[in-house]
Amino acid sequence: MDKLKMHTPDFTDENIKKLAELFPNCVTESLDEDGKLKKAIAFDQLRQELSTSVVDGPRERYQLNWPGKREALLAANAPIAKTLRPCREESVDFDTTQNLFIEGDNLDALKLLQETYLNKVKMIYIDPPYNTGNDFVYDDDFTEDTETYFQRSNQKDEVGNRMVANTEANGRFHSDWLSMMYPRLKLARNLLREDGVIFISIDDGEQANVKRICDEIFGETNFVASIVWQKRTAPDSRANLSPGHDYLLVYARSVDFARPTLNKLPLKESRKASYKNPDNDPRGPWSSENLTGQTGHATPSQFYKIKTPTGTVYDPPEGRCWALAESTFLKLQTDGRIWFGASGNNRPRLKRFLSESDGMMAWTWWPNDEVGHNQEATKEAKELLGAGDVFNNPKPTRLISRMLNLATGKSDIILDFFSGACTTAHAVMQLNAKDGGKRKFIMVQLDEPCDEKSEAFKAGYKTIAEIGKERIRRAGKKIKDELGSMKYEEQTKILDDKTHTSSLILHNLDTGFRVLKVDSSNMKDVYYSPDAVKQDDLFDYAGNIREDRTSEDLLFQVLLDWGVDLSLSITQETIGGKAVFFVDENALAACFESDISEEMVKELAARKPLRAVFRDSGFVSDSVKINVEQIFKLISPGTEVKVI
Repeated sequence: MDKLKMHTPDFTDENIKKLAELFPNCVTESLDEDGKLKKAIAFDQLRQELSTSVVDGPRERYQLNWPGKREALLAANAPIAKTLRPCREESVDFDTTQNLFIEGDNLDALKLLQETYLNKVKMIYIDPPYNTGNDFVYDDDFTEDTETYFQRSNQKDEVGNRMVANTEANGRFHSDWLSMMYPRLKLARNLLREDGVIFISIDDGEQANVKRICDEIFGETNFVASIVWQKRTAPDSRANLSPGHDYLLVYARSVDFARPTLNKLPLKESRKASYKNPDNDPRGPWSSENLTGQTGHATPSQFYKIKTPTGTVYDPPEGRCWALAESTFLKLQTDGRIWFGASGNNRPRLKRFLSESDGMMAWTWWPNDEVGHNQEATKEAKELLGAGDVFNNPKPTRLISRMLNLATGKSDIILDFFSGACTTAHAVMQLNAKDGGKRKFIMVQLDEPCDEKSEAFKAGYKTIAEIGKERIRRAGKKIKDELGSMKYEEQTKILDDKTHTSSLILHNLDTGFRVLKVDSSNMKDVYYSPDAVKQDDLFDYAGNIREDRTSEDLLFQVLLDWGVDLSLSITQETIGGKAVFFVDENALAACFESDISEEMVKELAARKPLRAVFRDSGFVSDSVKINVEQIFKLISPGTEVKVI
C-alpha cells in the first residue's frame, strides 16, 4: 500500500509537474548531485516557448534535435492574419451540415481552429507524407521574427507554404520533414479533448523520429501503443525482404483520461460462432473460460476444494490457484454460471454469455483480413470516383473504422489534417449509418495540384482537394442509397421499433460538408497597423474591409475570432430593412450592412441574442454608434456587443 509522504510538499517537483502539463516538451532528464537521473526543466526550450524570436543557447540533454527545430517551434507559436472563407457552391447541405472541409495549408488551418476547437476533438487521424524520397513536404518559411511573419501572413503568400519535393539527395532530408511535422503536431495537441487520442500512420523510414517528437509534444507517459497494420496481402517479389506493414502510433492528450474511454471492439463473426448452448441455458449461447490463475498475487480465499455435481473433488492445479474467491464462486454456481462439462464431472469452467458480451479487447496487431489492405483501399477509391488510380496509397475505410470504433462515441468530433482522398470522412459517415451516431468530421487538405500526367488529372481532378470533396459527395450518396434500401437493417438495431430504425437513421444522417478556404484576412492592413498609414493614403482606407469580401466572409472570421463553432446552423433574416445573420438560432447576430439606425438596433436587441456584431463604419451616424451599447444594456443586458 502507499505510504504517507510525512514531509511538506516539494514545490520544485510540483512546479515541474505544472509546467509538464503546459509544456511537456520542456521536461527532460538530468543528473542530480549524486549522479542520479531526475526530471528537470529545459530552460532554453521553455524560453523558446515564451519567446517570439529564435532563442540561442542549447545545453546538452537527452533530446531529439535537428537543424531548424527552433524555427519549427516558432512556426507553431507565430500568429497569422488569415481567415476561412465559405464556399457554398462546392459544399453539400451548407446551411445544415455539421461537417467541415477546410481547403488550404494545414498549418494555417490548425492555427485558425485553435480558439473554436480548443480541447474539443476526441480523435485525430493523420496519414502524412512518409518521407520516402518521392514525397512532397510543406515548404514553411518562418525564419523571420513573429512580428514580421504576422505582417507578411496578412497577404497571400506565393512563396512559402507550398509543397516541394523532398528527395534523399536533400542535405536536410530528415530535418525538413521533422520541421514540417513538429509545429502541426504541437498545434494538434491543443485541439484534443482531455480524453482525446491521435493516430499517426507512418512507415519504418520515420517511425522512430515520429515517436521521439510525439514523446516531446504529448509527453512520453501519454504514449498509448504502436499498432502494426498488415497493409499487404502478399510479399513484393522484387524485394529480398518485403515490407508488409505500416505503423499506427497512438498518443493521448492525457492517458489517464483516455484509457477508460477506449471502447472494446465488436466481436468477430468467427468468435460469435464459437458460442454454443449445450445445456439449453435460457440466457442463450455461451463460451467457457479457465477458472484458474497464477499464485503471484493470490489470497488464502483462492485456495479451496470444489465438488462437482457427480461428487468429484478438485483442488487448484499444482502451482496455481482458483481465479475467484470461494464466496464469489459459490454465487456464480448458484446462478448457473459454472460448467462442469456435459457429464457434470469435469474441472469447473466459467460461462460467459454472448448476450452479455461488450466486445473484445483490441491489441496492437491489425491483420488485413480484419481492417483491409492497400489493394482494397485502391479498389474502394476507384469504384467511388469512377476512374483509375486517382490517389496514391489511400487507406481502407475498414482501417479507419477500427480506430473510430475504438476511440469515439456517437457524438464526437474527428479531425484529419492530411485528409487526402478523405477516407476518414467516408468512414465517419459509414459508421454513423451503422450505429445511428452523429459524429462530426473536419477534413483539412491543401489545394495541391495534380500532376498533369496523372490518372487524377485525366479524370478531371485539378487538385487533391477536389478528389477529397468529390469522394465525400459520392460516398455520402452511396451510403444513403444503401441505407434507404435497408442494406444496413441488420446492423442498425438501435431502437425498440426495429422496422423503422434504418429510415430514422437515414433521416438524421449527415452526409454534407461545409467548404471553407484558407485566405488572407478580410481586413485591410490599416485594421492591424493604423499607425503605419500615411495621411496621403487615408482616402484609400476609408473602409477597413477588403472590397472583394462578402458579408458571409466577414461572418466566418467573426466566428473564428469569437471561438464559435464553425458548424453551427446559419440563417438570414431581414430586420429594419437590413440583412442579419443568426448563428445557432440566437447564439450570435451579425449585421455588416451600412446606414444602421437606432430603430434597427432596438429591433435587433429585442431578439436578445447572446452576441451581436456590426461594422465599425456601418452606422448611420456617430451618435447611433455611441448609443448602441446603451440600447443593448437597456433592452438586452446579457448581450455582448462588438464591432469590426
